[in-house]
Amino acid sequence: MGQTNGSPYLIDVDRAEDIYIWDKKGKRYIDMIAGVAVNNIGHRHPKVVHAIKKQTDKHLHVMVYGEFIQDSQLALADNLKHFLPTQLNSTYVVNSGTEANEAALKLAKRFTGRNQIISFKGSYHGNTHGSMSVSANEIKKAPFRPLLPNVYFIPFNEIQALDKITEETAAVIMETIQGDAGVRKPSREFMIALRKKCDETGAQLILDEIQCGIGRTGSMFAFEQFDIVPDILTLGKALGGGMPIGAFISSREKMSSLSHDPVLGHITTFGGHPVVCAAAAACLEVLKEENWLKETDKKGQLLENMLSGHPEVKEIRRAGLMFAIDMESTERVAKVVEKCLEYGLISFWFLSHPYSFRLSPPLSITDEQLEEAGNIILKAINETA
Repeated sequence: MGQTNGSPYLIDVDRAEDIYIWDKKGKRYIDMIAGVAVNNIGHRHPKVVHAIKKQTDKHLHVMVYGEFIQDSQLALADNLKHFLPTQLNSTYVVNSGTEANEAALKLAKRFTGRNQIISFKGSYHGNTHGSMSVSANEIKKAPFRPLLPNVYFIPFNEIQALDKITEETAAVIMETIQGDAGVRKPSREFMIALRKKCDETGAQLILDEIQCGIGRTGSMFAFEQFDIVPDILTLGKALGGGMPIGAFISSREKMSSLSHDPVLGHITTFGGHPVVCAAAAACLEVLKEENWLKETDKKGQLLENMLSGHPEVKEIRRAGLMFAIDMESTERVAKVVEKCLEYGLISFWFLSHPYSFRLSPPLSITDEQLEEAGNIILKAINETA
């Protein structure tokens, strides 16, 4: 297997359920990262497992995406419709979040006939060539240049910077809440001004909710908290209930532009895989039925209150159950993360914000479990001081 870094966790996973992972020696870990905001409904939710088994009894892959009618794809689209505003009425299911962003950029270029792209400083949109091109971390990008041309980065959450968006701009792509930058939230005023500027210029507003969507911040989609609607929405991570998936969503009018001149403007063999769509549809059913979204911010506040009083915690930035916890140095962060792991709690780093550690527990976590996790983190901070 390809190795992605020099010091991976190397937990030898045996099984996982709800908020826990067990290794092959029987050690239990509280999963406070949820596969990096993937397992929002916990590991192996019974409804998701049942949906996967039921679909495998019917069929696996039968045809490239869009050619056949498949029940699990229709069920996913119908369940998404329950949560989405009416103007976002056309969903294209792909294999991952980064593919969703790639396709969203293509859609914006195709629909507008323009090629300029505006992104934001601090952004992270994926690791393929196109999504890397609109991500801000130059250290990660430099070895892979040349990347997409005509991409410009403007300051995040600065209204005056929006003047860079013009009638030459095809797309403005933005994480509704920046994840890799260390959980950065824009102001409501900025988001309304951004929406207005895109309306005035015809630029397509792409909101990337691959990490902050599917309930992570306390509403189904983070953009709901700002009273705006994007032209194109991208999803991934938690949408699949633990299975790999991505989706880009827009209006039927805009999405139809990918069907002609040329035909097959975006194509995928395994996107919309029936088993994955069955899992995603079940994941959304769970979120319809459970009360977790209403409880997410309260739970996040409980953990924030536990940790924020510690003198070594410099700042906590939080959106629902999405945390960045600042410490004095990258070395302190590394010691705390490693000690948490020793005590059976999984946290993680940010790629571009190394003096913070990140937490993104399943939305299903209880107050009692949060208190247990908070006490372990405090113990890890104290014992590594």
